[in-house]
Amino acid sequence: MAQHAPPARGARLGRAAGANGSGYTVTGVVLLLPGASRFSPGPLRPLGRALARAGGAEGLVAHTVVHGGDASREEQAGWAADEAVRRYGDVPVCLAGYGAGGLAALRAAGHDAVNSVVSLAPCLGATAVTGSPDLTGSPEPVKQLSGRQVLIVHGTNDARSDPEASFQLAARAKKANRSTCRFEVHSDGHGLREHQPEVVALAVDFILGAVCSGRYSRPVTDALAAPPPLGLRMPLASGFGRSLRR
Repeated sequence: MAQHAPPARGARLGRAAGANGSGYTVTGVVLLLPGASRFSPGPLRPLGRALARAGGAEGLVAHTVVHGGDASREEQAGWAADEAVRRYGDVPVCLAGYGAGGLAALRAAGHDAVNSVVSLAPCLGATAVTGSPDLTGSPEPVKQLSGRQVLIVHGTNDARSDPEASFQLAARAKKANRSTCRFEVHSDGHGLREHQPEVVALAVDFILGAVCSGRYSRPVTDALAAPPPLGLRMPLASGFGRSLRR
């Protein structure tokens, strides 16, 4: 098991939601990685509630990673995965992040316990995360995504994080990992507010499939199977989730 340094003064797991409070054996863990600002939580809060409802009976538990100290978000995500294993044993872990947390989820995916990643509106590039330009021009690594189930979701009108950057990352990841898909939320911005119910339903469907059942809805199955660029520019249909048949 990969070992990570302890979090730098303050990082912790929030209260468990789902199986842990329902008397069920925990069979999978979702770690929710928030964005840079607590005033802009994006869809993570409703996602956590939806996962508790939909996955509790299947043994799924969700924790928000509460950031603190001076360790990077990637390092704290790695620590959180270690902590999940310490608490629950050898169970699959999904990293699900939004904004800066979406980038941390992608970067920390190489942890041995992580089997899947959900990255919502990831803030790609040093400028988006730290305010400083990336003088190296180096692309985001994708090797750590190999062997993981990967979902990226991005609004086409995102003015804070270029959706084209996540497409380019997904295209590079797909070459090494066929289990990569990306959905575009047309007309939505960085917060994914206009179509939040559909975004949450898509993430829940993907996480339950990756961590619990191994089954996905038809749109996700098609996106994973489709060659680039089709499976990386899949439109998120209005009303997604209302009539899914699992």
